[in-house]
Amino acid sequence: MQFLTYLYSLPQTVFTVDELALFFPEITTPLLRKRAHYFVKTNKLLRPRAGIYTKPNFNWQELANKIYSPSYISFQTVLQKAGMIFQPYETIYLASYLSRSISISNHTLQYRKLKGDILLNNEGVVNENNYSIATKERAFLDTILFYKNYHIDNLDPLDWDLVNKLSKVYFNKSLEKRVNDYYKIYKSNA
Repeated sequence: MQFLTYLYSLPQTVFTVDELALFFPEITTPLLRKRAHYFVKTNKLLRPRAGIYTKPNFNWQELANKIYSPSYISFQTVLQKAGMIFQPYETIYLASYLSRSISISNHTLQYRKLKGDILLNNEGVVNENNYSIATKERAFLDTILFYKNYHIDNLDPLDWDLVNKLSKVYFNKSLEKRVNDYYKIYKSNA
């Protein structure tokens, strides 16, 4: 099987060395690295970080999700996409097991630390286009967990029954109080 032809045939655009080892079990890891490095030198693959290879036209959100795992795209990135906040953000915000900010080719990836039991609970997190992303309700809860008085421009897209159900995942009474406060704001503007 041709290495590059096979990778280009996949819908996935970002690959870790471990994933390459799963795709090509007959090739040793050192030889896989050499092959991938050759394709980086010939500009057929990119290597934005050690141990991670991408197709030339890769998906930034997929890359952000692969750098630290487990993680999922959330916070302002999802709220902006859902039309809940109007301020444009270029940064990709993720929930992860650590807090870190990374810059790669003028793109900023911002990871925020969530407790393990919250991070690993998949309620309100979907897998699409080869990456994990929070639903707007989960992203709303993640955001108000970190930012106590965060201004949300538009609360209309939220399914409040789902927000209340997902808020139980956090085991946090002050978060539940904040949800009630935002719900009152939503009702007063309706």
